[in-house]
Amino acid sequence: MPTLPSEPELTFDPPLALASLSGEADAEWARAGADYAGAAFLGGIALDEDSRAAARELVARDRNEFLPADPLEFIDRQLAALEGVPIQPGFNVRSATREPIADAARVCRDRDAVLEINAHCRQDELCAVGCGETLLQDADRLVGYVETAADTGATVGVKVRAEVPDVDLAALSGQLEDAGAAFVHVDAMDSEPVIAEVADATDLFVIANNGVRDDETVREYVDYGADAVSVGRPSDNPAVLERVRSAVDRRLGVEARP
Repeated sequence: MPTLPSEPELTFDPPLALASLSGEADAEWARAGADYAGAAFLGGIALDEDSRAAARELVARDRNEFLPADPLEFIDRQLAALEGVPIQPGFNVRSATREPIADAARVCRDRDAVLEINAHCRQDELCAVGCGETLLQDADRLVGYVETAADTGATVGVKVRAEVPDVDLAALSGQLEDAGAAFVHVDAMDSEPVIAEVADATDLFVIANNGVRDDETVREYVDYGADAVSVGRPSDNPAVLERVRSAVDRRLGVEARP
């Protein structure tokens, strides 16, 4: 019997990621954090007309958003700018429709980047068009997005959030794994034990997010089974990144290894 090709996996060293910040997380931002982090998720970027219309509404009320004329060209250009930078790039994408997910996945695949599907944002404008956390409550559609991206050969994962009503993240993560996801990036909100639930339910690479600032918070997520942690808002603050990197080295990195 022929050996089937293995699904793409995600690993990065050190196991510290920079989490996407809408309108701010670009190649320059990732380059600035490369001394501390092993991965950086650029974006988020709206791909289709409905998600772009929602992003324009967000800009109208003074939120930062990336709104290039051509989202795919923007993804490609930003990833090209990171060639030679010692960091694993990824791109966080939003779409109200399935088709553009495949196009973005191909760009990421060809640039040795990973694709992160956004099932996380909770702004009313995005939720109204079926983006962000609404995908958590529509598992069939989210699974379809993952299948579409994984079919291109790209390494794909999903950014999710805890505390969404009627959503069992552990069970959903199992469905995402079956669909071809390699990782799940969990904003734990104020429900840190959800990391353990997800880690116990799947073999996905689990990135824990929310409040990662110091050794105490890193230790807590590691104890719950996280494979990596990510830093969001302070990702442009070298003092915070240095402190978290030291904690990651102790808890997950070189100092923690036998």
